[in-house]
Amino acid sequence: MAKKVVASMQKSEGKTYTKVVKMVKSPKTGAYIFKEEVVHNDKIKEFFEKKN
Repeated sequence: MAKKVVASMQKSEGKTYTKVVKMVKSPKTGAYIFKEEVVHNDKIKEFFEKKN
C-alpha cells in the first residue's frame, strides 16, 4: 500500500522541485563551502541571487 502512495506522489509533485548547489566563500576562513537545498522550480533564480 505504501508503495502506491509514494509512487503517486512522485508523479505529481516530484518533478516540480530541483536540488541546487551553490558555492559560497566563507567569511571566516576564506575557503569555499557548498550550500545545497531542494528548491521549487519557480524559486531557482531567487536562490542563486540571494547572498548566503
